[in-house]
Amino acid sequence: MARKSSSPLKLHKPTGQANVQLYTLDVFIIGGPVSEKFAKKNPVVSRTIQIRGDQFLQDLHYAIFDAFGRWEEHMYEFQFGKGPMDPKARRYVLPGASKVEADWDNPPIGRVDQTNLESLDLKVGDRFGYWFDFGDDWWHQINVEAIEKKVPRGKFPKVTKKVGKSPPQYAEEDE
Repeated sequence: MARKSSSPLKLHKPTGQANVQLYTLDVFIIGGPVSEKFAKKNPVVSRTIQIRGDQFLQDLHYAIFDAFGRWEEHMYEFQFGKGPMDPKARRYVLPGASKVEADWDNPPIGRVDQTNLESLDLKVGDRFGYWFDFGDDWWHQINVEAIEKKVPRGKFPKVTKKVGKSPPQYAEEDE
């Protein structure tokens, strides 16, 4: 199912609570179908995203999706363990995916549409994984760079910094 990044899907509305925190996350691409030529020109590809603590992992997914110029939706999950690709990590998945994966060695513990950032007890310096498109395997490492007590006015999540060009979603587009 294709989606235009210029017309974002409906994000969860913030609660407006005074004690909501602002998270600054650096999102790095650490694996995926990137050509050697592209990698040479873009040795580091990252996006810095600010997101409210009362927003959900699903909202973070859409922010990453748009920040890297992706256009076709695929399955994804977030992993919280010793780092990206930790086989024993706590996994948060799409609705319905937990039923399919219930018999796996490491079944998911939550859903991306029901888990907000504040509930994850993140600290500055923590890192976690985001896996997008289980066929092409786009792997990302997300570093928690800052957590602020006050959230300024404005729309969140938002991209505040871009490093490197976004790789094409599919390898054949890079030719």
